[in-house]
Amino acid sequence: MTRNPTDRVRALTRPPRLRAGDRVAVVAPSGPIPEERLAAGLDILRGWDLQPVVAPHVLDRHPHVDYLAGTDEARARDLQQAWCDPTVTAVLCARGGYGAQRMVDLLDWRAIRAAGPKVLVGYSDVTALQEAFAVRAGLVTLHGPMVAAATFLKDPRTQESLRATLFEPESVRTLAPATARTMVPGRAHGVTLGGCVSLLAADLGTPHARPTARGGLLLLEDVGEEAYRLDRILTQLLRSGHLDGVAGIGLGSWEECGPYEDVRAVLADRLAPLGVPVVEELGFGHSATALTVPLGVPGVLDADARTLTLDVPALV
Repeated sequence: MTRNPTDRVRALTRPPRLRAGDRVAVVAPSGPIPEERLAAGLDILRGWDLQPVVAPHVLDRHPHVDYLAGTDEARARDLQQAWCDPTVTAVLCARGGYGAQRMVDLLDWRAIRAAGPKVLVGYSDVTALQEAFAVRAGLVTLHGPMVAAATFLKDPRTQESLRATLFEPESVRTLAPATARTMVPGRAHGVTLGGCVSLLAADLGTPHARPTARGGLLLLEDVGEEAYRLDRILTQLLRSGHLDGVAGIGLGSWEECGPYEDVRAVLADRLAPLGVPVVEELGFGHSATALTVPLGVPGVLDADARTLTLDVPALV
């Protein structure tokens, strides 16, 4: 595949950090939300002195398919209105699931760019939105826990990682969980990108996807994908040329993907031949503790020290 040699992952615009009293919007771009879990997540946000505002269609159900939180148009309208509301400083996704790809083409990117930089938080299916905000708006986003996710509701470390990133981003510039291990040694500098690997593969060729991971620190995780399916997903990224020139790779959690030794064998088989530093079990993703990591920020992946250190805080 022919690529422009100047194509590479570049640092993006960092949104402002949050402050006590800020209004934050909660949206549901993908799957339906259990009301009791949403209420519990809102209580946590209020405990941080934030003022959460729930978008009108968050608790909707699609009239024909039960895996979507309302129609594509309603989910897109909620996100659009939240982002373009000048009184809202951050947009937090309530959960993942499936559906972001169905509504991302309905967003008005000119209006989103005009509204200025804001914080977007989510992971899993929200990867499709995070890629779009990177490509169409040039903004850093946070790969972090969602408001109605069980991990956010139950795990104090997950909560604190997000809170610190939102309010005190200079305090969490290094990701160094005790679980981290070296898969391929080395040290690399680049700009973070990535997310749920199945969504990255599904996004290839769309107007909202980066054309390449060249020069980037690619962060990958997923849930519910058996080893052979992960092989197929990674092979697609390799065959497309998307991984050509990637600087380094950080691997998060692989929940419900089968025995980890089987998953690890696939990851090593597909990624180690790239000859770049690879760190595994970096503590982000669908795990019991889900650390927040920014996408679009320059940093250093040190596979020998098993750390990811940002050059600058995630937010300004």
